Amino acid sequence: MSLRERVTRKEDLSRYLDQDQRFEKTLGSSDLIAMGVGAVIGTGIFILPGTVAATHSGPAIVLSFVIAAIVCSTAAMCYAEFSSALPIAGSAYSFGNVIFGEGIGWFLGWSLILEYMLAVAAVSTGFASYFNSFIAGFGLHIPQALDGPFDPAHGTYFNIVAFAIIWVIFLLLSRGVSTSMKVNNLMVIIKIAIIILFLLVGVFYIKPSNWIPFAPYGTKGIFSGASLVFFAYLGFDCVSAAAAEVKQPEKNMPRGIIGTLVICTLLYILVSIVLTGMVKYTKLDVGNPVAFALQLVHQDWVAGVLSIGAMLGMFTMMISMIYSSSRLIYSIGRDGLFPKFLGKINEKTHMPSHSMLAVTLIISLTGSMLSLDQLTNLVNIGTLMAFTFVSAGIIPLRKRQDIPNKDGFKVPFYPVLPIISVLLCIVMLTQLSQETWLMFVVWVVIGTIIYFTYGIKHSKLAQNKN
Repeated sequence: MSLRERVTRKEDLSRYLDQDQRFEKTLGSSDLIAMGVGAVIGTGIFILPGTVAATHSGPAIVLSFVIAAIVCSTAAMCYAEFSSALPIAGSAYSFGNVIFGEGIGWFLGWSLILEYMLAVAAVSTGFASYFNSFIAGFGLHIPQALDGPFDPAHGTYFNIVAFAIIWVIFLLLSRGVSTSMKVNNLMVIIKIAIIILFLLVGVFYIKPSNWIPFAPYGTKGIFSGASLVFFAYLGFDCVSAAAAEVKQPEKNMPRGIIGTLVICTLLYILVSIVLTGMVKYTKLDVGNPVAFALQLVHQDWVAGVLSIGAMLGMFTMMISMIYSSSRLIYSIGRDGLFPKFLGKINEKTHMPSHSMLAVTLIISLTGSMLSLDQLTNLVNIGTLMAFTFVSAGIIPLRKRQDIPNKDGFKVPFYPVLPIISVLLCIVMLTQLSQETWLMFVVWVVIGTIIYFTYGIKHSKLAQNKN
């Protein structure tokens, strides 16, 4: 068998379905929406509407969010169809294995590791900053040596808060999907309630004159703003990682994915409308524009509550992403491309305990010891790569007679919409910097070495068909 035939060999869906039967199917559409909203709505909702309005879009930031949502919705519908037709763990990694073959599947899985793990590590450091500011109000302080990444020149060696919060989430997730989702759902509700509080307070301070001119930077500003806020929507794809644990996935997966996008778009738009109505857009290029706006109208207590909302936003994002990461690593281990112990499921808890422990260890050490400022853009490129292949995969998926999806969700306007989704993803990829592309190439080279030195030799797909 040639190397090309080996790399393009496709996985049998029935084996995945058989392997993933060990998961408990406990999640409904509301759990999936809460997971998606938890992943997408973080601190960005308190920052992006202001900073992008000030520098690119003006009050027309509302249209920027609408355009970005339309772009994301094309990929979201493709994910919804895949999750409905292939209710298996592993998201785009497993989809790629079934539709394109093991080589593409590995590439997508390796790209998703960037999205999930780097995103959580970066957010854990942001959580630590907010937490330190919060306790400072009570006169408490973390020792400097334990208040930042390993940087002896500046007196920091370890970020203890970033490390600890990851392990708190690990303990929560270890209690089982049902328990952890109940906690996540509650926190998402509180987070949305805090956003609604801002809207209810802020609406009384709106001055319509602040919306004039509506589009000071013209059409170009609206679209450049859309390219920036597009990344605020990333994270909804983590919902697809839960497919193996969902009741009636053919119905609930599409509801979870599309429902997430609708709710997040509505929240972003409402915050943008109220924020640019409260304060002239030219004044919003500050670190925390929502809190700044509330302080201008002397609503400092609401600004204080927002800091709690920001921490909750980061906490629920980390829950969703660590959950998804563990299912991704489990899926790769299930296929033998990572050590087999990572693909095992605990018979008592029905959880992939080994993969979750490995994910937690890697993320906690990365977030607590490394400075991630230059690496966070890799989250975007990893996500967009997955979006591109999932969108393109709809066409061969429809042609597969062995994959039934009679009653499940199907992308409308096929095949035009999937093709549009691919083109839009490629356009977004061109917006990323050369530095980001260079770092991504290095990451892909590392993944290629791992695949051809370990994965291809231990793959269960090769063992089953040799």
